Amino acid sequence: MPEALPCDLDLALCSSADRRGAFGNPLHYFSEIGSTNDEAARLADEGAPQGTTVVASAQTAGRGRLGRTWFSPAGAGLYVSVIIRDPRVAPLLTLAGGVSVAEGIRTGAGLPVEIKWPNDIVVDGGLGRRRKVAGILAEASTGGDGLHVVLGFGINLLPAAYPPGIADRATSLSAELGRAVDAGAVLAECLASLASRVADLAAGEGARVIQRWTELAPSASGSRVECDSAMGTVAGVTSGVAADGALLVRTGGRIEAIRSGQVRWL
Repeated sequence: MPEALPCDLDLALCSSADRRGAFGNPLHYFSEIGSTNDEAARLADEGAPQGTTVVASAQTAGRGRLGRTWFSPAGAGLYVSVIIRDPRVAPLLTLAGGVSVAEGIRTGAGLPVEIKWPNDIVVDGGLGRRRKVAGILAEASTGGDGLHVVLGFGINLLPAAYPPGIADRATSLSAELGRAVDAGAVLAECLASLASRVADLAAGEGARVIQRWTELAPSASGSRVECDSAMGTVAGVTSGVAADGALLVRTGGRIEAIRSGQVRWL
């Protein structure tokens, strides 16, 4: 069952209500849950409206892109899932989610994070080293009420004992800033930005979202990468994103559009 919202989250959400609109209203909070995406999907199947939000302080079965486990220990992060029902929004929702979380962290915590295609929020450590502070996962489903998408994101607020496979690639907001972070402010700003970006997409302003995504994702242009896809391995230099959100990679004399698979920055 949902629990009472912690005071810091409640105060921040109340103060941002006029900018969030339906996002975070209603909000279901859990100190621990299996997966916020699973709970949001369950609520969506029951008819919960767009903007319904599930927040947890820990997940026991959190997941990320390509079926990977999302490390979600108690007291170290913020795990959020939002129901989106507008079908006009779905094609670019992952990009809009990246913009929203990056803007939310920048405004709510004051950390100048960047986006790394397709769904990582990172801190530039110099010399090409980028460490991940947040990730996004959008999962679509079709039910009796038509298409809905659950947009989930996890943010590392505090340092944790990261598993060996991610310890050298993960960091947290407080570790990077050297101070405590207001989780409520970060959550409120992420939801307010998401409300704005979803409104852009619903109004046919996808180009505006792509422009802002490009501003926040410097590695999407001029970076050497290798991409594993269904067509094999592609090596080249990033050249921005297409109108549908695909990563464009220049290889030899042609441009390849990468829509899925693993991308390695070299």
